[in-house]
Amino acid sequence: MSTAVIWPGSGSAASGSTPFGFYDADSEFQSEAPKFAVWAARRMGYPIIDIELQDVNFYASFEEAISEYSTQVNQFNIKDNLLNLRGQSTTSNLTHKRVTPTLGGLFLITDQYGTEVGVGGNVDWKRGQISVTNATQSYDLDALYSEVSESGAAIEIRRVFHQGTPAVTRYFDPYAQTGMGTQNMLQQFGWGGMTPAVTFMMMPMYADLLRIQAIELNDQIRKSAYSFELINNKLKIFPIPTSDYIMYFDYIIKSERDNALQYDLGEATGSSEIISDFSNVPYDNMVYSDINDPGKQWIRKYALATAKEMLGMVRSKYQTLPIPNSETSLDGETLRTEATAEKETLVTQLREMLEQMSRKALLEASSEEDDNVQKKLRNIPLPIYIGSFILALINIFPTNTLIG
Repeated sequence: MSTAVIWPGSGSAASGSTPFGFYDADSEFQSEAPKFAVWAARRMGYPIIDIELQDVNFYASFEEAISEYSTQVNQFNIKDNLLNLRGQSTTSNLTHKRVTPTLGGLFLITDQYGTEVGVGGNVDWKRGQISVTNATQSYDLDALYSEVSESGAAIEIRRVFHQGTPAVTRYFDPYAQTGMGTQNMLQQFGWGGMTPAVTFMMMPMYADLLRIQAIELNDQIRKSAYSFELINNKLKIFPIPTSDYIMYFDYIIKSERDNALQYDLGEATGSSEIISDFSNVPYDNMVYSDINDPGKQWIRKYALATAKEMLGMVRSKYQTLPIPNSETSLDGETLRTEATAEKETLVTQLREMLEQMSRKALLEASSEEDDNVQKKLRNIPLPIYIGSFILALINIFPTNTLIG
């Protein structure tokens, strides 16, 4: 059996002795790594008992602990800021940077509603036209327009311009004596002197609305009302055309509306270096010297648990050691179990602390604090009322009376 290597009590320089060398350029890491090795060995019983580890094992545990701390903090920051970071450049390191919330992510969502109702959005509305023929009521817009003008691309009709003359144009007739509101409207625009000399009377607004509604209702009941039916881009218009004319309509191309990459800023700028998801948000390993003391203490505890786990693996290999006239069993499995539990506890505590520091939690805490301050202020007498009361007493009673 090979002999286990025992910790000699001190280690060599940490530079070049870590697996990845993430922190070899960090002077504070180089200074603290040997100190951590001594501290961890003593925490595990050295020199009373032998520790079957070397300095490189302690340095590896220390490096892993810093990386784990960076990972946990960075993962939380990514989750807390991803909505504001999508579409931003990946060229800037965001570690230890303050990310300012914006409304850009919300606008990306609301733009879709703007597209559907025609009040904004990110999809172009186009205008097309077809020739309406006398006595022909039905028209296939895919065949007549999409195949010809959009190379067969699927289109979605958003608006059809097929309606009668607006009622307001018949109500405000400048040559009709019955157009009560006409003269008043023209006078407000300074055109009263250019109209026929007719008598008019000021009318309330609701009278205009009632008269317009009466004209529209008359057209709907007594005439063939302008309307249309649109099913699967098959247009059927009412009433049946009695002449040839051009009909216009607005439409969108379905592939543009359904394009999930329409906000890919990388395509717009010719660059692929944009934040798209959790995997490419530019958070890097933290510089050890930039971490505060509470973070460094967490790192030391996690590194100690990692070293203990490593020692347990070593002692699990050497199940027993010979002693004079007998053998002794080692506590490898116990060390591994304890180390695993300690690491899980440390990670859970760190995550809980980070969640308490989230933007949502801080806003809720700030709101609760404001409420408590308001409750305290309600119990404080307002000086203005006390002063007014004293002045009232002075006005009622003489000064010497109050003093007496």
